[in-house]
Amino acid sequence: MSAEGAAVGPTTYIVHHLTNLQYSMKAMADGAAGGFWTLNVDTLFFSSVLGAMFFLLFWSVARKATTGVPGKLQNFVEVFIEFVDGQVKETFHGKNDLIAPLALSILVWVFLMNFMDLLPVDLLPSISKAMGIHYLRSVPTTDLNLTFALSISVFILMIFYSFKIKGFGGFTKEILTSPFGPWMFPANLALRLVDEIAKPISLALRLFGNLYAGELIFILIALLPWWSQWMLGAPWAIFHILIITLQAFIFMMLTIVYLSMAHESH
Repeated sequence: MSAEGAAVGPTTYIVHHLTNLQYSMKAMADGAAGGFWTLNVDTLFFSSVLGAMFFLLFWSVARKATTGVPGKLQNFVEVFIEFVDGQVKETFHGKNDLIAPLALSILVWVFLMNFMDLLPVDLLPSISKAMGIHYLRSVPTTDLNLTFALSISVFILMIFYSFKIKGFGGFTKEILTSPFGPWMFPANLALRLVDEIAKPISLALRLFGNLYAGELIFILIALLPWWSQWMLGAPWAIFHILIITLQAFIFMMLTIVYLSMAHESH
């Protein structure tokens, strides 16, 4: 068992590692508990840092790219770009220069946030504790606020392009007449509302659920004796690499599919 887990007890240890570092203007003002506008500072910090790392890395490679023999880093970046470009060409049926960069950003950014789950459970919390920070969660995608922010952003783009490509009349007609025809417009509208609302909810919950479960398993493994941690931790970490990669890929692919549906003018 980890030293911290043995010192405070399993329940306290688990709750501590599943609690975000939060900031609330209301709590600061009147001492009350934080409400709706409470910010999860660790989520904002790690997601921003990882996003900046992704941007700076790809920008640096693009600026130094050569048409001659590429270096290892350029090769690595080009593999990602060509892979995403291939997925977009196969799946997206419209014409929009935003889709490929958006898909690339989602794939790499979500993967980097997921990858934080592979760091030792007590590494960053111990560092933050030495700095006087009591709570810290280093995996942004285990925060439902972030996964919903991502999915709602995709949902807003879906609605925007549905109106832009189909027009207000065309989009309204599609909602009211499909799939049962114009005389069944109440049923058509109800089904469409359920379908549209389910898309961002399923996007957010799928990513959150898989990463939250993975984080919790790592925490439980950290509570075991040290020899059990090696026996179970390493195989789970190897398997978890597949999970974090697959979840980033699924989020990217569903984004492409949903935006492709929004561009279908017929």
